Amino acid sequence: MNTVKILIGDDHRIVREGLKQVLADAPEIEVVAEAETGPDILQRVDALGGDSGLDAVLLDIALPERDGLDVLQALKKSWPRLPVLMLSTYPEKQYAVRCIKLGAAGYLNKSAHPDDMIAAVRKVAAGGVYVSAIAAEALASAVGNSATKTGGGGGTESLSHREHQVFRLLTAGKSVGEIGAQLNLAPNTVSTYRARILEKTGTRNDVELALYAERHAKTAHL
Repeated sequence: MNTVKILIGDDHRIVREGLKQVLADAPEIEVVAEAETGPDILQRVDALGGDSGLDAVLLDIALPERDGLDVLQALKKSWPRLPVLMLSTYPEKQYAVRCIKLGAAGYLNKSAHPDDMIAAVRKVAAGGVYVSAIAAEALASAVGNSATKTGGGGGTESLSHREHQVFRLLTAGKSVGEIGAQLNLAPNTVSTYRARILEKTGTRNDVELALYAERHAKTAHL
């Protein structure tokens, strides 16, 4: 039985320990490394030789210092054959399509059943793409709706990658200055992205934007 070597990238130790405990039930899967921040993840993957030393990376979206989606893009640029399974607490209907478009081999909510977690790791490590039933529905909807969006924006699906990062941080209560520092953007640039986000989501201010995000999160769980 070939060993499946995994790196876990998540800033919460309790989550990393929980993932290791779940994966311990699969004797062929070995967690060979873990990292807490975006830059640390890239450094560890590089030190391990990328796809020559790892079979897959389990990557959280919400990471300190560098956003998980940015890390995903950097990993795929340097090691395009290295499978990356995105993990998050965010609803699959909102994030699975975006992650897969950026090159992820799959998307799994952290609340998934342990058996699904093991199945997902095995599948992406073998070169496949793991898509849950909810994610598959979201992908099908994205394809079906891509040519029919109308009106003043099209919602979060119409946001660019950077706009989506700013959207997520705004709805998490971050200020323009804090977002600029986290994403290495000038405050004026963040304000420009914010204006585009408000226009595309049909909202007028940060309070309405937060309510918009909450409504869509509830809808995504239905």
